[in-house]
Amino acid sequence: MNSLTKHIHLSGICGTAMASLAGLLQLQGHRITGSDKAAYPPMSDLLRSLGIPILEPYSESNLDPAPDLVVIGNALSRGNPEVERVLDERIPFTSMAALVREEFLKGRESLVVAGTHGKTTTTSMLAWIYQVASHDHAALEPSFLIGGVAENFGTSFQLRPTRTFIIEGDEYDTAFFDKGPKFLHYFPDALILTHVEFDHADIYADLEAVKIAFKRLVNLVPRRGLLVAFDGSENVTECISHAFCRIERYGFKAESDWQIRNLRHIDGETKWEIWRNGELWSELNMRLAGEHNVLNATAAAALAVGQGVSRDAIRTALASFKSVKRRLEVRDVIRGITIIDDFAHHPTAIRETLRALRSVYPDSRLWAVLEPRSNTLRRKVLENDLIESLRIADRVILAGVYQQQRIPDAERLHPEDVVDALNVAGTPAELHPGTAEIVESLAQELKTGDVVAILSNGGFDGIYEKLPARLRASRS
Repeated sequence: MNSLTKHIHLSGICGTAMASLAGLLQLQGHRITGSDKAAYPPMSDLLRSLGIPILEPYSESNLDPAPDLVVIGNALSRGNPEVERVLDERIPFTSMAALVREEFLKGRESLVVAGTHGKTTTTSMLAWIYQVASHDHAALEPSFLIGGVAENFGTSFQLRPTRTFIIEGDEYDTAFFDKGPKFLHYFPDALILTHVEFDHADIYADLEAVKIAFKRLVNLVPRRGLLVAFDGSENVTECISHAFCRIERYGFKAESDWQIRNLRHIDGETKWEIWRNGELWSELNMRLAGEHNVLNATAAAALAVGQGVSRDAIRTALASFKSVKRRLEVRDVIRGITIIDDFAHHPTAIRETLRALRSVYPDSRLWAVLEPRSNTLRRKVLENDLIESLRIADRVILAGVYQQQRIPDAERLHPEDVVDALNVAGTPAELHPGTAEIVESLAQELKTGDVVAILSNGGFDGIYEKLPARLRASRS
């Protein structure tokens, strides 16, 4: 592509990365249109605020008149009407990751945040650290692309003429015509690796396949680069074992380059110390709860220091860091009942979310309301881990598996088995097939002081709006 204004159509525009790319391309002056099967917040809200139309559902007519370029999201495959028209008429097309590399990363310093968990929050923290640091050094103001809406910015993307580009590195495949991970397009100058676990069971056969993908990413970091890696995972240690660049580890171990000590949650703030080489480097604080968020913040701090950002800027940024939409987001408080929205996609993420809520609301009855929607949770491969994670809650409600007909019965998670196991283990659990039944059950049982964690990586049939509306109606 050249710098001339083009009509670019994004098929699958409501994906977090695709919506962010749409915004970046619009900033370049291109005319953007997009389509999706169904639009839901927060990315649909972001796109509408930008004046970018969302055409629903997918249709060949969405490409009238034929655009100059079509970006095909990784959720689309052969048989999709827009894919078929693109191929039939040879309309120029590409993937999200390839276009990001071509248009935004060339000639810039690419700072990539990767890992099975924590990518979005860590990327948002790193971007905010650079933004705060730019108040004293304008050259540090970052461009970024995040897989979620960072609340400090009110957006998931930013484009600046400076050199730094911070990007979330997704291990999911790129497109139907490029089955490699997206992050292999980003060629990191510096890299954060948070966790490596089995995930995305629809595209990775097993943990070994996941580790191969991350090893290939590590192999792209140049000798002059920096790799900041979590030290509490044998899988991470294996994946970085043949890196050619400098490695710095972070975590709770005494031998960590960035050791976390004295973690506590006091009066709505999380406080901890970072020690380097046996000496106190800094005491930090932030509003976010949870050990996982302390790890995320420490990783962001370590990489920023490695790139020359000051300690004062890091402290200020983390203290003022808000959150990311759909990460432990308080959606409403009604009659003393707190409703939390979290983008749960994996048993480990569910565990850390519930542990964090326990630390913030230690005296509350904690509900976990789960929609098995991600391609991993819809399968039973991690069923035992899911049961253990959900046991942290006091009460559990499961919805039916999202689009269960697409998963063979032998591979599919059977929520009734999870509910039975939880009840046997002493955690009261219920299964309801749809959102209406879940909302009605909750409305009958919730009490003042309860905390409800709604866990889904999708729209969950509007439960985030339906439950508050039902609770308000029962009060009147």
